[in-house]
Formats: sequence, structure tokens, C-alpha cells
Amino acid sequence: MIDTHSHIYLEQFDGDRVEAITRAKSAGVERIILPNIDAESIERLHQTEKDFAGFCFVAMGLHPTSVNVSYQNELSIIEKQLKQRSYVAIGEIGIDLYWDKTYLAEQITTFEQQLEWALQYNYPVIIHSRDSHDEIMASLKKFAGRNLTGIFHSFGGTIEQAREILKLDGFKLGINGVVTFKNSGLDKVIAQLRPEDLVLETDSPYLAPVPFRGQRNETAYLSLVRNKLAEIFNIPAAEIDKITTLNTKTLFPSVF
Repeated sequence: MIDTHSHIYLEQFDGDRVEAITRAKSAGVERIILPNIDAESIERLHQTEKDFAGFCFVAMGLHPTSVNVSYQNELSIIEKQLKQRSYVAIGEIGIDLYWDKTYLAEQITTFEQQLEWALQYNYPVIIHSRDSHDEIMASLKKFAGRNLTGIFHSFGGTIEQAREILKLDGFKLGINGVVTFKNSGLDKVIAQLRPEDLVLETDSPYLAPVPFRGQRNETAYLSLVRNKLAEIFNIPAAEIDKITTLNTKTLFPSVF
């Protein structure tokens, strides 16, 4: 299994990061992709990659909830990082209208700038789209025909939204612990798709799957997401592993 989205570099893991990585490996996880949040998280991000070289791989980007009046300064820091070294993706980027709509215009500008960088450096993107599907799609349509690829992280939308994303060609849906939540309805949406449309993720330390919902999430719990998908599609868990890993390899060749 590949965890395509974890923030294991955050302070929530300072007490047992090594142990959490060991548990992940024991659960069958072979690699973790770590998307950045903002300027303050870069040092932690790089240190975690260094500490777990060959297992943790980093993406660089500015998270939409970190976009505010100083977004241009944040973007300049991200751009500097992109010029200094290679990454596996641009992320975590996007638009978030769940918490605050104050900086919507700035979020759109920031998102589209980072999409341009993805094309410039030939990187896939990791997109955060909470309560912002229409806005995200409007931005992506400006880049039609330019071969953007990536993941819609933590997908939790409708079947119509899923199909609209998949029509873009080159994008997969990131599925995490939400699919195990009894009343999320995500399982019914996923059942109308194909395993070939999906990749696995945890978003740890957030969104722990049942039976750990409400607790700190970690990459070892990825097996619970995988098992739920195997149940939905009525195929062996090993087949989910195989398909989702191939999907990830297609999007992130530099991780393999």
C-alpha cells in the first residue's frame, strides 16, 4: 500500500514518529507522500524526509487555509523551494471554503499560480477541495489541454462531481477514513466507480477511520481504508493494494 497523503511530520507525532513509521511498515505500507502546508512546516517536512529516506517523499505547496493577506510572501517562499531541489508533486494546494471565505480571491490566485508551477516543473498536483468543487473546476478548466495530473485529496463529493473530475483525464480520487464513516454516504458513491479511479490516503493525523474515529490517525490505519474498499468492490484486499499502488505509480513515478 502507498499512503498518498500524510502529515506525519507534524508535532502530533513528535513523541512516537519512529514507532508510527514502524507500525505503518508492519501494516504493509511501502511509501508515504507528505504534502506541505506552508512556510512554517517546510523544515519539519524536509527533516522527516531525511529521517525516513526512501520511505517518505515530499510535495511542496501552500495549503489554502494558510492563504491570507501575506499570501504573496508565502508563495515566494514556496517558489524558492521549488527552485532549490526536486519534489514529487505540488501540494497541498486548492481552495477551502469550509472555514473561511474571506480570502477566496487570494485562494484562487494562489491555486492557479501553483498549477502553473506544476506544469513548469512537470509535477502532479495534490488538490484540497473542501466545499469548493465548482471553484476548483473553474480554475482547472483554464488549464484544459495542458496535461495536468494529480489527486483530488480526501474526496467526499457526489457521483456527479466524481465523474466530472475523472473526465479531466489524469486525475484520481484520494480515499481515506471518511469512507468508513457510517453516515458519510461515500461508500455508495465509491461503489459506482472503479478501483482504477482511486488511490489510498490517510490524511493523518486527521480523519482516522472507524474504529479509531475521533482519535489521532496514522498511516498504519491505511489497511482499514483498503479493507473497506475491498468490501465495497467485493474483491480481495490484495487486489485493492495492487490496483491503487499502480494508480499511484502512474501519477508519481519519482516515488518508485
